[in-house]
Amino acid sequence: MNSPDADGLLAEQLLRLTRRLHRSQKRQLESADIAITPAQSRLLRTVAHYDHPPRMADLAARLEVVPRAVTSLVDGLEASGRVRRVPDPANRRVVRIELTDAGRDTLRQLRSARRAAAEDILAPLTAEQREVLGGLLSALVDGVPERRC
Repeated sequence: MNSPDADGLLAEQLLRLTRRLHRSQKRQLESADIAITPAQSRLLRTVAHYDHPPRMADLAARLEVVPRAVTSLVDGLEASGRVRRVPDPANRRVVRIELTDAGRDTLRQLRSARRAAAEDILAPLTAEQREVLGGLLSALVDGVPERRC
């Protein structure tokens, strides 16, 4: 059985590694001259997961935020040309959010920055160690039900 101290140390190491990954990704994005906040990045990725342009309410539910938070994010992304608001063809009172070509390009750059950041962090590990780590992380992500506070 793991001691609380060992679990606390693991939690701290995971947090430090996550921060390091975010800093590295941020440096990658800055070197590519991409100005985007983490929240905007998350919204872009979320929009991209839909088969059809989602409604603002769909995005708020998926992101687990209040609708006005989505409105602010969309405003910023729309101003930078990464998304656009489009009327729903079935109900013109409903607004949907659509990725633009610039938004798709930004997503490609974000994925590239994430891969480069991961490579930087994982560089000390052998291929076998990476495989073991991947399996452990998958077990944690897939095997533990999310708890709501």
